[in-house]
Amino acid sequence: MVSKKFAIAKQLGGKRVITNKGEEIGRLSDLVVDDKTGKIDAFILEPNSDSKLARDLTRDRVITVPYKAVFAVSDVIVVDETMLV
Repeated sequence: MVSKKFAIAKQLGGKRVITNKGEEIGRLSDLVVDDKTGKIDAFILEPNSDSKLARDLTRDRVITVPYKAVFAVSDVIVVDETMLV
């Protein structure tokens, strides 16, 4: 079971992250996982330097997106922009 979790996390790595308004804010680089529950708490993104929103959200050279802001995951990850600020 553990190897399946790692495989799923590996598939997410590098995916583009866009807002529900269509702005690309970065690419997924890491996950923050609750040690006790194993649930995802947040996504860590490498910011898109061309995005003003991404520049505004960047702290310590990364963007932290709370998992509750994730709207959909497919070819790209879509997040609710209103939950990012």
